[in-house]
Amino acid sequence: MTSPLKQIIKSLTPEPVWEWAKSQYSNGMNSGKAPGIGAVNFGDLRRLTPISRSFGADRGTILDRHYIEAFLGKHQGDIKGRVLEIGDNFYTLRFGNDDVTDGDVLHVEAGNPLATIVADLSAADEVPSNTFQCIIFTHTIQMIYDFQAAMDHLHRILKPGGVLLMATHGTSRVGRRLGKDHWGVYWRMTEDSVRRIFSERFREENVEVQGYGNILAATAFLYGIAAEELTPEELDTYDADYQVLIAARGVKPMHVSEGSDV
Repeated sequence: MTSPLKQIIKSLTPEPVWEWAKSQYSNGMNSGKAPGIGAVNFGDLRRLTPISRSFGADRGTILDRHYIEAFLGKHQGDIKGRVLEIGDNFYTLRFGNDDVTDGDVLHVEAGNPLATIVADLSAADEVPSNTFQCIIFTHTIQMIYDFQAAMDHLHRILKPGGVLLMATHGTSRVGRRLGKDHWGVYWRMTEDSVRRIFSERFREENVEVQGYGNILAATAFLYGIAAEELTPEELDTYDADYQVLIAARGVKPMHVSEGSDV
């Protein structure tokens, strides 16, 4: 939205001068040239509290959801057969289609009305092996202390040829804390760690890892600025040094040797 002061300045400035000033500002913003020491204009970001404490949900779309939905949309064809999702079935319903034959929801605690399976993924021996064609596993691994055991179980309960679609935070505020919530946030991943975790189970040739984010998107996400407040270019330009979200697709090999985890 254009501020009243900006409108007044524009009305008093000759059009050629206004356009020149606008182009200079735009070039400065996008040139990558750093302002001098003491010349940084923090504007609305010079504050000790976020703009939104709910990840920007009260302002629009949570920024990392833009990335999750782009990733799931890209791999929508994998969401078929018997599908398992963690916590609820929101993405199964949104991205699944007539190829989804059954939809299960796993939750760690009893009492979730959507849950068809109650289990701790790090000790989920009761969940049968080779069961699911697709598992949607978003924003969960960072809240499992023994994530290696959880990944082993996820691989085990996938059918041969089944697909695990995972997304996890790189840069983010802390969303849960022990003592305040039932469980906490223990980990922050990177493209490198996710690729290694997946490759150890699914084999490197069956793994695709994709990072999302840049310095502006990371800053906006930490402050709770919504996705709609950035342009598509600002959201979708990727800088691997500022990973907001890491997403991965792992395909379980069709033929697994006896006694092998991979």
